[in-house]
Amino acid sequence: MLRPLRAPPVALGSLSPVSVVQTLLIYAAIPLGIYGLIALLTLRGKFARTPRYRPGQSWDYPAVWWTANPAGVGTQTAAVPTGGSKGAKRTAKGGARGSW
Repeated sequence: MLRPLRAPPVALGSLSPVSVVQTLLIYAAIPLGIYGLIALLTLRGKFARTPRYRPGQSWDYPAVWWTANPAGVGTQTAAVPTGGSKGAKRTAKGGARGSW
């Protein structure tokens, strides 16, 4: 039969005493240091980037215009037919007007 493993008995007088300072370092300072490190790693991107533009601030940069179709810049085309042909039949129903 196997016996369960147990630590050998230790006399009470042979344990090394732990001071209050050592206890506070182990149970308070180390966890607080870990939380502080996690907080710094989490917030490092916020501290590293440039400040954001807020409405009302002056804009000191040149305007940048972007278009998905550079060849179409400068041409004046209507996105919706203007109704040039009077005899055209309307097939669309509804819309923003609410005429169903």
